[in-house]
Amino acid sequence: MRNKIYSFLNIFGLAIGIACAGLIFLWVEDEINFDQYNVKKDQIYYVRENQKYDTYVATFGSTPGILGPAIQAEIPGIANTCRMSQNNEDKLITIGDKSMYASGSYAEPSLFNMFTLPFVQGNAKTAFTQLYSMVITEKTAKKFFGNEKDVIGKKVRVDNKQDYVIAGVVKDIPENSSLKFEWVAPFQIWFDQSPWAHNWGNNCLSTFVELKQGVDPATVDKLLYNFIQKREPQSIARPFLWSMNDWHLRDEFDNGVQTGGGQIEYIRLFTTIAWIILLIACINFMNLATARSEKRAKEVGVRKVLGAEKQSLIFQFIGEAVFMALLSALCAVAIILLALPAFNVLVEKNLSIGLNNPLHITVLLLIALVCGLVAGSYPSLYLSAFNPVFVLKGLKLKTGSANFIRKGLVILQFTISIVLIISTIIIYQQIQHVKNRSLGFNKNNLLQTAVVGNAAKNYPSVKQELLNTGVVESIALSDHNTLYGGNNTNSLTWQGKAPGAQILISGRNVTPEFINTSQLKLLKGRDFMQTDSTNSKKLNVIITQSLEKLMGKESALGKTLWNEGDTSGTILTVVGVVNDYVYGNMYGKPDPVVFTCTAPVNTNTMYIRLKQQTNVETALAQIQDVLKKANPAYPFTYQFVDDQFNKMFLSEMLISKLSRVFTALAIIISCLGLFGLAAYTAERRTKEIGIRKVLGASVLGITKLLSKDFLQLVAISCLVAFPAAWWMMHNWLQGYQYRIGISWWIFIVAGVAAILIALLTISFQSIKAAIANPVKSLRTE
Repeated sequence: MRNKIYSFLNIFGLAIGIACAGLIFLWVEDEINFDQYNVKKDQIYYVRENQKYDTYVATFGSTPGILGPAIQAEIPGIANTCRMSQNNEDKLITIGDKSMYASGSYAEPSLFNMFTLPFVQGNAKTAFTQLYSMVITEKTAKKFFGNEKDVIGKKVRVDNKQDYVIAGVVKDIPENSSLKFEWVAPFQIWFDQSPWAHNWGNNCLSTFVELKQGVDPATVDKLLYNFIQKREPQSIARPFLWSMNDWHLRDEFDNGVQTGGGQIEYIRLFTTIAWIILLIACINFMNLATARSEKRAKEVGVRKVLGAEKQSLIFQFIGEAVFMALLSALCAVAIILLALPAFNVLVEKNLSIGLNNPLHITVLLLIALVCGLVAGSYPSLYLSAFNPVFVLKGLKLKTGSANFIRKGLVILQFTISIVLIISTIIIYQQIQHVKNRSLGFNKNNLLQTAVVGNAAKNYPSVKQELLNTGVVESIALSDHNTLYGGNNTNSLTWQGKAPGAQILISGRNVTPEFINTSQLKLLKGRDFMQTDSTNSKKLNVIITQSLEKLMGKESALGKTLWNEGDTSGTILTVVGVVNDYVYGNMYGKPDPVVFTCTAPVNTNTMYIRLKQQTNVETALAQIQDVLKKANPAYPFTYQFVDDQFNKMFLSEMLISKLSRVFTALAIIISCLGLFGLAAYTAERRTKEIGIRKVLGASVLGITKLLSKDFLQLVAISCLVAFPAAWWMMHNWLQGYQYRIGISWWIFIVAGVAAILIALLTISFQSIKAAIANPVKSLRTE
């Protein structure tokens, strides 16, 4: 209470550090607990495939539709398998006069035995006894039926085609789950409607495996390795098991090998940042405690004369530090409670502080204890070592080592802050670099909506009505989202292709207007015409430039492609070549693409390009009117392609935002310590400043005098931080194929920013001391 500013700077600085660490650890806890609610998490695996091509090995998550039952029957050690349609589908659900979209998948009944999905209505044994049945979550039940308590046996109409019976309700799936759905229906429905899924050559669904207790997954992997090739000799797929414990955290594969990277790298990064911020806060405590040592020198001297031992003094000072750390922890809880809503918006989670969780209380107390011990360690050793004779005689204490350590700690603080500033700038630049790269098509003003109901059947009239609105420039249909991977194959061949060459090529079925609507650039040949979609045997195709290069040095126009092993006689003739464009992996170099002109009924996605300078709200209203007229039973849903593009960088953008926030907080904590040191220095040199003013020193001159030492420390911090930051960020950037170079100006900006921040922090105390009346400081002499 007698040292309010000193106490505030220590407690508040440490509180910010603990609050930052607390928020990070809440996020880390949520991440590492992904999928951990599943009781059988250590036995459940996802079957993935490695496929070796000419220049790389690709890893996919799709498997043949008949793989699951076969491996369960033939491979010892497999207790159960579950096949599931890939990627949740949005289905129109109609209950009476109410219609809405809900997202879900088709799965085998074994899903309920393998995954922890407790039923609150119905049960796993009877859930799928009826073909057209559906299991929904509690939240979905409320969405469909409001507050009705018993919904078993209720009927819903799906896509205005088929009635389904609600056969079960399961507890809401935790948010930190890889498996997510609003509804799940019998797999047999999807399987019967998907003839391509009935052979070994098509990878089209997800296969989950449950191993028996004690079975080594490596043993099963050996049996899986040639499993598909024994049944399909032309296949290059090599299946393997991928543990549920790795699904979220370690999902990075490089050339067919699991690198151990993925979300776990971000967890390690931010855990490190949490401890660094705590360290910076502890450095503040140490600096302020040792700086004020002369104020407590007489106390130490008197205690020693009265018989206090060094050990008891050490315990006293550490006890004080731990007590202040506990006060800081209480303040940190208040800060977390205030900041958590904004933090949840930032990280797109629903985290809670969970003070009723013993683990959270234990961790909070542990952090406070560690901070107290670390922060109080050096000050206690330093203060307890004072010689009582020197102290009580009023002789000047030797503080050389303390000054040296104090300066070293300030340098360490600002070194960390400068490294964080540089890292934040480079991370932001890298993300913007990728987001601003030329995709090869124009994603702006491009609207995407699903082809539903009669939209494909009535496409010509729908298209004309949309064009008549005056807000639409062009329209096209496709069977895949332009930004994502879509279908691909290695079976396409052509005259001159090297024997045995394995080249992965993506396929897109589109209507004739697609090239113009996406604004791909036609480099050679012609665009599609309506007549290109009428012949099922002689197909005209447009290919990307990279495929033309693979087909030989000459122009690809007029050349033909066909599927190896295809006996139908279907020939693909190249009539045009377009530029390569980016899809799937925004950081890499995508595979070649073949565009095939098709009828509207073979598509599922509509692209609408709006005219430039069109009012978006007005345009959406007019488009909705046209599509609702064509499909009155279907709600109008849409996405802008540039919004989809931005969503592909959610992890990177989260890292960028978090790094900016925690860099700012690290700087604030450092500045609190610097502010306290500047106040102490000004107080210690009060009489010197008074004498200098009497002798004619100006306010500016005294301000420079007091600021000089601190600015020198920040300058030294720059020299240490620059090479460290370059090394760290250079290594980080190596993980991206498409990356920026590190510019020299970033270091200049970071250095100048650090010096300005330090100058602003210490200038208040310096100017305050410089303008003080010298009479007050000298009248005691």
